[in-house]
Amino acid sequence: MTVAETVTWLTQDAFDRLKHELDDLIANRPVIAAEINARREEGDLRENGGYHAAREEQGKQEGRIRQLQELLRQAKVGEAPTESGIAQPGMVVTIRYDGDDEKETFLLATREEGSHGDLEVYSPSSPLGAALLEAKVGETREYATPNGRTMKVTLLDAVPYQS
Repeated sequence: MTVAETVTWLTQDAFDRLKHELDDLIANRPVIAAEINARREEGDLRENGGYHAAREEQGKQEGRIRQLQELLRQAKVGEAPTESGIAQPGMVVTIRYDGDDEKETFLLATREEGSHGDLEVYSPSSPLGAALLEAKVGETREYATPNGRTMKVTLLDAVPYQS
C-alpha cells in the first residue's frame, strides 16, 4: 500500500449500504443515457435546458459512482466495537481540551459511516482522531493542529455508536 492510499474502516452495515447505493447508481445509468438522448432529439442543444440538466445529473452520478468505487475498494470491513473505554473507529467519544471546562462529543469514524446520524464526525486519520486512537478513558494525548500548535486532549468517555 502506498502512502497515498488510506484504509477506510467501515462496519458491515455501512459497507452494505454504500454497495447498495453504488449498485443502484450503476443500474440507473441507462435511464440517464435515455433521458439525454430524448432531450438531444428536441433540437438545438444550446437552448435545451432539459438536455443540459440531464448531462449535469449524469456528471454528478458518475462522480458519485467513482467516489463509491474508490471508497469500497479501500474499505476494511470490521465489526462495530462493543467494548467501552477505548477510543477506536465506530466509537462515540467525549473529550475535554486541556485548559477548557467544555466537553465535546463526536463519532470517531468516516463521514460515510456517520452520515445518517446527528453527531459531528471526526475521521480516525485526522490529527485529533489519530491522537485519540487506542486511548483509554482518562488518558491525555497531544496532537499538532494545522497552524502548528500542539493541543492536549483528555478522553473522558468512549462508547460504541448506536445508529
